[in-house]
Amino acid sequence: MPLTLMWFRSDLRVHDNRALAAAAARGPVVAVFLRALPHWQRHGHGANALDFRARGVVALQEALAGLNIPLLHRDIDDFAEAPAALLALARETGASGLHFNHEYPLDEQRRDAAMATAFRNAGLETHGHHDSVAFAPGELLTGKGDYYGVFTPFAKSWHRQLTAQRLALAETPAPQAPTGIASDPLPTLPELEKAPIDGRQWPAGEGPAADRLERFLRFRGRHYAKQRDFPAIRGTSELSPYLALGMISHRQCLQAVLAENDASLAEGDAGLVAWVNELVWREFYRHVAVGFPRVCRYRPFQAHTEGLAWRDDDAGFAAWCEGRTGYPIVDAAMRQLVATGWMHNRLRMITAMFLAKHLLIDWRRGEAFFMRHLVDGEFCANNGGWQWAASTGTDAAPYFRIFNPTTQSQRFDPEGTFLAEWLPALAELPAKARHAPPRDLLGGVDYPAPIVDHKAARARALDAFKALKAD
Repeated sequence: MPLTLMWFRSDLRVHDNRALAAAAARGPVVAVFLRALPHWQRHGHGANALDFRARGVVALQEALAGLNIPLLHRDIDDFAEAPAALLALARETGASGLHFNHEYPLDEQRRDAAMATAFRNAGLETHGHHDSVAFAPGELLTGKGDYYGVFTPFAKSWHRQLTAQRLALAETPAPQAPTGIASDPLPTLPELEKAPIDGRQWPAGEGPAADRLERFLRFRGRHYAKQRDFPAIRGTSELSPYLALGMISHRQCLQAVLAENDASLAEGDAGLVAWVNELVWREFYRHVAVGFPRVCRYRPFQAHTEGLAWRDDDAGFAAWCEGRTGYPIVDAAMRQLVATGWMHNRLRMITAMFLAKHLLIDWRRGEAFFMRHLVDGEFCANNGGWQWAASTGTDAAPYFRIFNPTTQSQRFDPEGTFLAEWLPALAELPAKARHAPPRDLLGGVDYPAPIVDHKAARARALDAFKALKAD
C-alpha cells in the first residue's frame, strides 16, 4: 500500500490524535515535522515556547519509534515554504497523500489552504481533521447564523449539542511494519535571543502531560473553583503548555473529568465543572479567530475601540516588564513570568489590566511581551485574554471595570505569601503591609514607589473610553 504522510504541528502526541489515527487506518505512515523557526520568531514566539516545542518533538519521535513510524524533519524560513517542502517529501517517500489536524489562526489557515491547493494540483490527497476542538468553527452559531462573540451563550450551545461521539478518543495506531525509511536526526535549537528557562520546570511529552492531569484530578481538581485564584496555592492544572502544543488533548482531559464526575461535564462537582469551563474558553477563542479574523491582524474585536488614545510611555512599559511598578502583586507576577515562563491565571488578568488601564499602554505591547516569555504561548488564548482585560475583545470586561491591584492582592494573597516569594525585599515586612508597603516601613529596602496613583489612573482610563463613546 502507498505511504501516507502525517504532518505534526501543535498536536505532538500519538494517543488520541485524529489525523494520525485516520492516516494509520489507510496504511503505513511517515510522520513529518516542519520547523519554521524564523517565522515563529517574527510572530513573537520566544525562547521558552520554542524550546518546549523542540523538546516535545524529541518526545514525539521517541513515541513514534515505538510504532515503527519514522519522523522526517525539515527546516523552513516561512509558512509560504511549507507546500513545496511537503510536496518534496511526498515525492521522496512515494506518499499518496497527507493528513493533518487543523490550526485556526489566520496565518495557519492560509498556509494550509496553499498546501491543499499544491497537493491537489499534483494529484495528491489532503485530509484535514478538527482535533483540538469538539466543534469545528462554524458548527456552533447564533440564532442569526453568526459566530458567537460572547462566551456564555457559546458555552451553553457547546454543552447542549455535545455528544459522546465528539468526545470519543481516537484509536492509537498499532505498531506498523517497518517502512525502510529512517527518522531524521533532530537538530538542536540554534542560539536564541534569550536563553530558555530550565527545561526541568516543564518536562515535555505525553507522559509528563498525563502525569499532571492525573495529579490535578486526584489532589486539586475538586478544589479548583475555590483555589484557582490564589497564586500562593498550587491550585491550577498547569496543563496549558501541554494543551497549547497538543501533548495532551482536550478529549483526554474531558474524559478524565467524566470518569471523576459521575459522567457529567456541566453539573456535579463545582471544581471540576469550573475547570471544564476553562477548556471551553480555549475552544471559544479558536472559533473567534476564524469567525472574526481581524483579531489575527493586530486589531481589536470591538471595532469602536480602534481609536482609543493609548499612551506612549516606554518608561512605564519597562517598569511593568521588569516588575518595578511599585504595585507588589503586579511586580511579583511579572517576575514569576520572566523566571518560570508561566504566570498564574488570576495574575494574568491583574497585570494585563494594569498595563492597559492604569498605564493606558496599548494592550498589543503586553500581548507580545507575554508571547515572548510564556512557555504556553498560544495565539488564540493569549489574544483573547489580553483583549478581555483591555475591554477591546469578546466578553470584554466593561471599560469601567478596573482592578485595584492592592485590593486584588489583599483578596487573593491575604498573607502576602506569593509576594514574599517573588519580592524578597518585602518578605521582612508584616504580612498585611506587603500589599502596599508604607514608605516608612521600607527603610533602606530597595522597592520603588507606585509609578501611578490608582484613582488618577482609573479616572484617566475612564476618560479615554468615554471619549470613544462621544466620537
